[in-house]
Amino acid sequence: MIKIGDHINLPDFPLLLAPMEDVSDPPFRAVCKEGGADLMYTEFISSEGLIRDAAKSRQKLDIFEYERPMGIQLFGGNVDSMREATVIATQANPDLIDINYGCPVKAVACKGAGAALLQDIPKMVRMTEEVVKSTHLPVTVKTRLGWDDQTKNILEVAERLQDVGIQALTIHGRTRAQLYKGPADWTLIGQIKNNPRITIPIFGNGDIDSPHKAQEYKNRYGVDGLMIGRAAIGYPWIFDEIKQFLTTGQLAEEPGIRERIHVTKQHFDFSMRWKGDKLGIFEMRRHYASYFKGLPDFKPYRAQLVEAMTAEEVYGILDEVAERFCGEPVLI
Repeated sequence: MIKIGDHINLPDFPLLLAPMEDVSDPPFRAVCKEGGADLMYTEFISSEGLIRDAAKSRQKLDIFEYERPMGIQLFGGNVDSMREATVIATQANPDLIDINYGCPVKAVACKGAGAALLQDIPKMVRMTEEVVKSTHLPVTVKTRLGWDDQTKNILEVAERLQDVGIQALTIHGRTRAQLYKGPADWTLIGQIKNNPRITIPIFGNGDIDSPHKAQEYKNRYGVDGLMIGRAAIGYPWIFDEIKQFLTTGQLAEEPGIRERIHVTKQHFDFSMRWKGDKLGIFEMRRHYASYFKGLPDFKPYRAQLVEAMTAEEVYGILDEVAERFCGEPVLI
């Protein structure tokens, strides 16, 4: 069993769903939880937006009981704002607070938040310490190897953040300069896990997209668990597939078209209920290509789904796909 703080008990080798902006919302988390995710996080939430009561930031605090254990992830470049945002996030009753020190996008990093803090370790440590002091919940961190190849300072970061009280650390095996390009380098992640000074759980992130790779990285680097991000988009089955392979050595049968349609409808239905018709339909469009990746002759249906303006149209198109490939409708 892997413990985070005193009250979060995870399986021996937990699989975490990465917090992804515009992806890791409650509808997506619901299908990933059903698919076997052990620990999930909100989309990252701006501390500045939260303390200013921005509607979009507030909505991201929504947590459902079946999602637990569940973390709220915060980002920001101002220590005082992060402290205030932590108090607000704690009131939403998550199981933990996670700090984003890994987001590489310009809109975040250029404001001194996310991966930008890797350029100012003293400030990162000070911010983390203030967040820890501002909540009774466990505080965890997600970060990267460093800002660029010349400043891979994750070994120092891991020790100093543990010293100020974080309860777990997730490391993405790329620098900020790499963004999401090139292979992830897990060498330093393994070194941190094997550092006798490190006693908190270390989770690895980056390039885990198959059961074989999950097993390889587990064995090679000895991490306590894996965080999966992009590989889960349109494929929430990856969590259970990895678990089955690690337990039995047998690969699960890939989901057929019936299962893909069923889960797409579930995701769409939740999206509509949580976001309303207009936004639910619009934001679901980014998922169709991934759910039906590899399906022959699906391109015309995808074009129709992306253009559909009503729920009736979306369900009708999915029913057409079901009739063509399964011979009968697929119900939610």
